[in-house]
Amino acid sequence: MTVGETGRGLLELTRPVNVIAAGVLTFIGAFVAGGVAEKPVAVAAAVGATALAVGAGNAINDYFDREIDRINQPERAIPRGAVSPRGALVFSIVLFAGAVALALTLPRLAIGIAAVNLLALIAYTELFKGLPGLGNALVAYLVGSTFLFGAAAVDEIGPAVVLFVLAAIATLTREIIKDVEDIEGDREEGLHTLPIAIGERRALVVAAVLLVAAVVASPVPYLLGEFGIAYLLVVAPADAVMLAAAYESFEEPTVGQSRLKYGMFLAALAFIVGRAALELPGVT
Repeated sequence: MTVGETGRGLLELTRPVNVIAAGVLTFIGAFVAGGVAEKPVAVAAAVGATALAVGAGNAINDYFDREIDRINQPERAIPRGAVSPRGALVFSIVLFAGAVALALTLPRLAIGIAAVNLLALIAYTELFKGLPGLGNALVAYLVGSTFLFGAAAVDEIGPAVVLFVLAAIATLTREIIKDVEDIEGDREEGLHTLPIAIGERRALVVAAVLLVAAVVASPVPYLLGEFGIAYLLVVAPADAVMLAAAYESFEEPTVGQSRLKYGMFLAALAFIVGRAALELPGVT
């Protein structure tokens, strides 16, 4: 195995697209909190810590899943021999150490969030992945917390709390719908997902109820006076897309969970627009 192949294998372990996406979400959290211009160094540290932690979490999950992946995902870096199990473990530890070093430069609340997230990333595969609903909830928390972490890094939580809640609930809904979509394969692998535990229909009802709760909560930043009408104009279609996606999931889970991503993107955009509008004279 050449150095180049090993390097590509290590990069694959991190899931670069996921790493970039998580860093962007952290930046959005800081932007929504209004701290990007005032504290650019803290924002950069938070984005870097998030990226390293996500990469480390993905790498250590592949380390723990290496035997399963030999059967289900033989093209991944460890099963195909591009990276040894020991190499993947050491690599993840190095990335975790970098994430911790950056996080320790941030305010206490951000450090607390980082500590919880690092433990969650390590524990996910071994403790939560196979438990009905709990694995979904942990993934949902981790996605939503990227916004919260970015805001905490600039010492101004503000509307990022609502963004965290909305993102977490929307992600949890999507994770449940994805489990409904994958129920046959998961059952064959002996997994105990929520749809397997309580039935597909009931799982979809749980997902829909959660999403309705998120939609009901979405106007809170406007009602609290944190954002103006510009926020509502974007979050309203986002709510409509997500509700439509939840409805579609009862007939076509694949279509529903796919369209839910667009609704989540629009919801994040609503917060960006809401914050940007505050910076423009005469715009609310």
